Amino acid sequence: MKLTPRLISAVLFVVAVLPVYSQVGPAATQGGLPITVGVGLSGFDPTNGSGLLLGGTLWIDYTPTQLPKILNGLGVEAEARDLSLNRSSSQPPNLRLDEASGGVIYSWRHIQNLRPYGKFLMGYGNIDSMAGSVRIHDSRTVTTLGGGVDYRVYRNIFVRGDYEYQFWPDYWKSTTPAGSLTPHGLTVGASYDFGYSRSR
Repeated sequence: MKLTPRLISAVLFVVAVLPVYSQVGPAATQGGLPITVGVGLSGFDPTNGSGLLLGGTLWIDYTPTQLPKILNGLGVEAEARDLSLNRSSSQPPNLRLDEASGGVIYSWRHIQNLRPYGKFLMGYGNIDSMAGSVRIHDSRTVTTLGGGVDYRVYRNIFVRGDYEYQFWPDYWKSTTPAGSLTPHGLTVGASYDFGYSRSR
């Protein structure tokens, strides 16, 4: 029992000294909630002869901080998009493409203020169109390959430039074999990283 005050003093000393060591670190660190939420404007070519469609995109990234060092930067992304703007007069009046997907994202976080990334997503998509006077609604499992860059502009705020190439299988059923719809396009937007902080 006589050692208890000395032991408590030693523990308190170690606890007091730890923050000093934590001051020596990279300029950009992850702390707090490792979640990034963003919104953007997308322009996609559905590749079904309908021209460029515009719409909004929402994404949420979760990047765990307790992974082995070799996996640093690996996370998951959930994304939703609705494309129904910029229809030309020659396009169906109900033309719309929307989807929700999720998957893995890997960010290279070793460049100050710049985070290039690549991603692989799978999800569910819908397209509304017309054949003559008949309205058509079609749904498919969607596979997405993509990548881009996040650039820090101020504190926890990043801007994103993103490119995606999608596969909607068996869309053109009249062909043999059935052809795939392959929408592709760009998204530009901004996000807030709840886990980003800067040390002095």
